[in-house]
Amino acid sequence: MSLATDLSLAPGAPTVAERRFWAMGSDAHVIVVGGSDDLLDRAANRIEQLEARWSRFRDDSEVSILNRNAGEHCPVSADTMLMIERSVELWRITGAAVDPLVLGAVQEAGYDHSFEVLAELTSRPAPPAQPAPWTIIACTDIEFDAAGSSVRLPRGAGFDPGGIGKGLAADLVVAELLAGGAQGACVNLGGDLRVGGDAPQAGGWVIALEHPFAADPLVMLDLGSGAVATSSIARRTWTMGGVRRHHLIDTATGQPSTTDLVQASVVAGQAWVAEGLAKAVLLRGSARGFDLLPDGIEALAVDNTGIIHSTPGLCRFVERGCVPHEIQHAQERGGRTS
Repeated sequence: MSLATDLSLAPGAPTVAERRFWAMGSDAHVIVVGGSDDLLDRAANRIEQLEARWSRFRDDSEVSILNRNAGEHCPVSADTMLMIERSVELWRITGAAVDPLVLGAVQEAGYDHSFEVLAELTSRPAPPAQPAPWTIIACTDIEFDAAGSSVRLPRGAGFDPGGIGKGLAADLVVAELLAGGAQGACVNLGGDLRVGGDAPQAGGWVIALEHPFAADPLVMLDLGSGAVATSSIARRTWTMGGVRRHHLIDTATGQPSTTDLVQASVVAGQAWVAEGLAKAVLLRGSARGFDLLPDGIEALAVDNTGIIHSTPGLCRFVERGCVPHEIQHAQERGGRTS
């Protein structure tokens, strides 16, 4: 959703194939440098397989089956086991800011359909005047069997893979493309992007970090290998009872966050880490959003006044090494971030 790649080819560059399609509720973009002609098909099929296993909007997905049977052990694929294990790890890394067991709160906020369906719902009833008491169910209560083939969610819990699924899918597919003979690969799932191997042009993968309110990129990033992910409350929103809502839940309250940030992006080695940390930065706000970032992970965030915040090390990924101080399109943000 927030990132795009520059496919300007240098003379003598290897063959580049790309495909854009809809997957995981987002625009998907796959780029393969070198390798066999069928790699794009394999990538698209693999993304569809992961979506079929992880989507909470598919009744027959493994995640939906787990949610319907919370309190009981359910068999899962190795992909789903990995996704849940990484989700628990992300919960620990972010100090519980990103919690996969917030499905009930997400649904109460109005995110009970996929975004493409929500976009067509012009009128939604107001949320309850007195929200239901928020009960925290710890991720430590998720049980994994010793054989690594089944999972038990805590009774009453609902698992939402939205904080990690696209990033982890991008990681898996890029690794599989490279193992399958590609010289380089990029998978971008709605702004959760992973690159590896040779870029189409000399000097690395060039990534346009999307502006929250304007057509021009905010900055251009240059990666040799790794991941970038963006989380935003600027665009994917809906209205309930005249109140603008979004899907990022404050785990302390169970309600959509009142963060002063409108967008956060993280550069990391893996996309599932970048995706989760971008959400954590956004949720924690400008005053302490970067506090939880491990060494070597960089971030950029835009607050609701248009000021751009970034970690000092981000400059080494930015073309010309310069991060703007504030959004220059003031006329486009007027009234939209207040």
